[in-house]
Amino acid sequence: MDKITIIVPCYNESESFPFLIPALNDTMNKMKEQEFEIILVDNCSEDDTLEFMRKAHADDPRYQYISFSRNFGKDASMFAGLKKSTGDYVTVMDADLQDPLDMLEEMYKFLKESDYDCAAAYRNTRKGEPWLRSELAKAFYKLMGSISSSEMVSGARDFRLMKRPMVNAILELEESVRFTKGIFSWVGFKTKWFGYENKERVAGETKLPMKSAFTYAMRGIVAFSTVPLVAASFMGFGVCVVAVIYLLYVIIKQLILHEAVAGYPSLMCVLLFGIGTILMVLGVIGQYLAQMYLEIKHRPIYITRETSMSEKKE
Repeated sequence: MDKITIIVPCYNESESFPFLIPALNDTMNKMKEQEFEIILVDNCSEDDTLEFMRKAHADDPRYQYISFSRNFGKDASMFAGLKKSTGDYVTVMDADLQDPLDMLEEMYKFLKESDYDCAAAYRNTRKGEPWLRSELAKAFYKLMGSISSSEMVSGARDFRLMKRPMVNAILELEESVRFTKGIFSWVGFKTKWFGYENKERVAGETKLPMKSAFTYAMRGIVAFSTVPLVAASFMGFGVCVVAVIYLLYVIIKQLILHEAVAGYPSLMCVLLFGIGTILMVLGVIGQYLAQMYLEIKHRPIYITRETSMSEKKE
């Protein structure tokens, strides 16, 4: 009998739990030939999410939970669940049921009958999502596909079913600043993509506002591409070329043509352009230095405040 672990990162999802638990129970009832382990990871929620987790565990021992000491982010929640998982197959899903849980059985059968290591889901439409957010997401995946060696599928979700060897490979990457979508791709392994129609949240609001989504995107770019550093170098070189050309123009105008320099406006434009470019280049370098700074401190990816699981699995 194969064992399937379902990891559910949660943050302020008390409104979703009345829908989540029945959906998970229905899935387990449909797949009776498999053993299940549900790991609920609480990212230090401010509502009754942890209480719902405690009740789920008390009602059914297949439900286990981990509660963090503070909000370490969704990527840390996924890492904690993967680290605690004991299943032969492991999947990650959102608590809001936007992930197609009904596809889990199809994914399992596909992996069981093929030599693929992962069955992953992606949204083939973004219907119901704000237009600006949708377009920015498409632009991000297109950008990552052009500047990174890791394959980034547009509309890819964290929801995927992985065989144990792939999970073990992911656990070997213990970087502090995590971009899990990139890590899934970077480790390789054969992946089959399953498309589905976008689904609305069953309850509550998104926990990834535009500002956080932009920060997350920047983290992914810095973590999986050095192209910004190369681009910054070329930009700096370009500014130097412009400065030399302008200097030659001023010298010719003053010494050969005997024309007085018109004044400071053009000079100030060049100075401001040069200073702005320098600051932008320093900002790009600073992003990489900041990530290096966070990594070399070797702080734990997460800290557990409470858990129903044995610490021997750490």
